[in-house]
Formats: sequence, structure tokens, C-alpha cells
Amino acid sequence: MSSPLPTLSAAPRPVLVGFSGGLDSTVLLHWLAQSAAQRDAGVRAVHVHHGLQAAADAWARHCQAICTAWNIDLQVIGVDVARDSGHGLEAAARHARRDAFASALRPDEQLALAHHRDDQAETFLLRALRGSGVDGLAAIRSEAPFATGTVWRPLLQVPRAALLAYARSQALQWVDDPSNASDEADRNFLRLHVLPLLQQRWPQADAAFARSAALCAQAQQLLDVTDQEALRRCSVAPGVLDSVRLLRLPRERRARLLRQWVRNCGLPPLPAAGVEAIERDLLPAAHDADAQFAWQGARIRRWRGELHLLSATLALPPHWSVHWDGRAPLALPDGGQLELLGARHLATPLQVSARRGGERIQLPGRTHSHALKDLLQQRGLPPWQRRQLPLLFQGEVLMAAGDRIIAAPLQHWLDEHDAQLRWTPGAA
Repeated sequence: MSSPLPTLSAAPRPVLVGFSGGLDSTVLLHWLAQSAAQRDAGVRAVHVHHGLQAAADAWARHCQAICTAWNIDLQVIGVDVARDSGHGLEAAARHARRDAFASALRPDEQLALAHHRDDQAETFLLRALRGSGVDGLAAIRSEAPFATGTVWRPLLQVPRAALLAYARSQALQWVDDPSNASDEADRNFLRLHVLPLLQQRWPQADAAFARSAALCAQAQQLLDVTDQEALRRCSVAPGVLDSVRLLRLPRERRARLLRQWVRNCGLPPLPAAGVEAIERDLLPAAHDADAQFAWQGARIRRWRGELHLLSATLALPPHWSVHWDGRAPLALPDGGQLELLGARHLATPLQVSARRGGERIQLPGRTHSHALKDLLQQRGLPPWQRRQLPLLFQGEVLMAAGDRIIAAPLQHWLDEHDAQLRWTPGAA
């Protein structure tokens, strides 16, 4: 009997298989494990223990037994699923699972997941019912960037019936999640009621939906090329767009470009309400306005004619403080960095801390000090970056605010040693 599964590459990459113990992932893991070339390249498995079902511990033990029998390393990761996230238990579990996969994936590996053609058809229908455009109707990608590598779905063109036939032919054992029998979740309702009804009249309905998703994916790829070129022309810096250049584009192109911009920065997808808010409130705003739109831990702000994309949590902790001698770059809590260039170390270690308000600094050539707040406003530092700004103190004397404002004594020392400070703020 010929295998209903696709042919593996002759030169495969190392894979980490998302292994739930269910039918689909059991077939995927077995199929990969049967390949000598894939074995040589590397096969590992990861099981995410959600703890949402009474049998969750038993499933983890089942997965371990299978992997032991097949001589495959298994990593079991326990996660806490947020039941009050506001996005539903299914979505919260999915986010927790993605985070677990990302933490387990090694830089040289690709994450292999067992999505199949029926999953693709369900996703296409769900997206259509939500009024998605081409990007959404492209549904599940067979390969896409993920964490430090890629996610790979080699079974995406294979119907579930073929996976079941393969599993039976190989006498595989798997677990069944009882939640799949409930039609409470939208996806389960489609799987249990809608698709079977459609297939009574159109037996190849699932294949047709999957084919439409593939055609949408092709159109999306073509649009992405022009989106990236338009994005390059409108970009001022990473995470910053020029609103004037953006307004020269057709509104429909702006919507695609904004979504691509957010996606490139690895932040949660920009909702339709976000596109509308940017068009209504941010792009028409006055030059000196500080309008913004926030969603799911991300934020877009209008500042001096530019749109800035930010993680909503970017800021130095209020009571954070460390000593720094300049010998090595200082990693900042927001993901930024402070470094000394051109000299081996500072003349004396300085205390680095977050702003607390009321600081004053004496500039070169001045006989009196100035309020730091006023200087930052004069120099046009965006308000959110002021919360990220590291201050360098010698005792109680402020010596520098990042690399933007430097006091006379420190500037004199830097000039003497042909050195400079460089502050890189954490970015989205």
C-alpha cells in the first residue's frame, strides 16, 4: 500500500514536532521518525501540558511512552492558561501553546505542526464568516517565520481521512480529546455540523476551500512584495513611518501597509478598529499632536508628523538602578543598551537609573543648571522614550541622560579620550 503522505526532502532540516498525542501529531511524528535522513538531521518532540482536562497528566505520560518507544527526545512544558484573558479559553490556550513552542525551539530547528487539509478548510470558512480579506482567507501557511526559525506544516494538503488510514495501517495509538466532541467552539461547530452538511452536496468541499485558501495565499504573496516596497519608502527608522508619505498612498494600500508594518515588528495583528482609528485620529492630527491607538500590549502613537509603533510595556522600572563602569555594554530592562565607545572604561563608575522627575543638569558652557524635562522637550525626544531614558549619576549629580544630554564634566572627559556614549532604546 502506497503512503498517502508526501515525500520528505532528501536533505531535511532538524525538526521539533509539536506532539499532543492526538491522531494528527502522532502520524506526523511517526512519519518523520521513519525517515533515516530526518533521523540523521534531528527529530525532537515537545508536548504542551495545558492542565485543562482531567486526563492531561495521562496524555503527557502517553506521549512520553510513545517517544521512548520510538527513541525520540520529548520535552514536556507545563503552561498556565489565562482563563480571564477576555479572548476565550481556546484562544488563551493557543497563545500559551505558541509561547511554549517558541521557548523550546532551537535556532537551527523548524517547528513541525500537524495541520491538515480539513484544518485549512475550517480556517478558511471561519475567516470568511468574520469578513476577512485576502490575507485572512489565505488561512494557514505551509511554512512561515516563527520565533527564531520557521514553522512547517508538511501535511497541509493531506485530508484527515488519509491520516486516519495511515495510522490504522501502522497500528498507531493516539489519544482523543473529549473537547473535540463539543460544538461549543466555532471551529468544532463547523467540523461537526457545517462541513459534513456541505460535503453531502459537494463531496470535495474541503478540497475546494483549501484550494481557494492557496489561491488567496498566492495573491497575498504578490501584494506583500509591493507592500514591502511601499513600506520601505514610508519608513523613517525601524518602527517609525512618515505620515506625509503614508497619506500619499491610496487608503486601501495604507491599510495593508499598516498591517504589514505591525507584522514585521512581531506585534499582535492590528485590528480593523486600529486601521480606522489611525485614519480618523492619527493621520489627520496636528503636527504637534500626541494621538495614539493601543491594543493587546502594543501601541501606535503620532508624534511630530510620524507614526511610532511601540510595545505598550516599554519603560525602565521606576526603582531600577545599577552601577556601570563602561567596560561592557549595559543591557537595559526595556531591551535597550547603553555603551561606551572609544575608551576602555569610565574614569569612575556611575549609577544608572530611571527618571523620577525633577532632575537638573549643567550643560557645557553654562554656569547654571537646567531642568532635564525642559531640555528633553526642546530636543524633541518623544514622550514614551523619556520613560526609557537611562540617567547616569555621580553621587547626586546628574552626568548624562542617555546619549542625548551630557553634563559638562562628563562631556569634557569624553572629549579628552575621544570617546562617546551610545544609548539604543528598546524597540517594539
